[in-house]
Amino acid sequence: MFYAIIAEDKPGTLQQRMDARPAHLGRLTELKDAGRLLIAGPHPAIDTEDPGEAGFTGSLVVAEFDSLSDAQAWADLDPYIQAGVYAKVTVKPYKKVLP
Repeated sequence: MFYAIIAEDKPGTLQQRMDARPAHLGRLTELKDAGRLLIAGPHPAIDTEDPGEAGFTGSLVVAEFDSLSDAQAWADLDPYIQAGVYAKVTVKPYKKVLP
């Protein structure tokens, strides 16, 4: 089943986010290579793809896991958590309908 991992950034953590980004992307690439990643990306703080110094307000990952607890365990190990970027992370089941 798919699960949505919805994370909210702490204000003022753009540098920590950028520093932890390679490790964060590495874990996402592993999901993608395993055919389990549906979509992933950040939420820009302003209405543009490259928000510059405005940074980001959080991230969304939708991926396939065996259970909610497996999805939560994966989310708990995110490098952005370890770097102090995320203020809150919510994990919940996601039902893909379209496309």
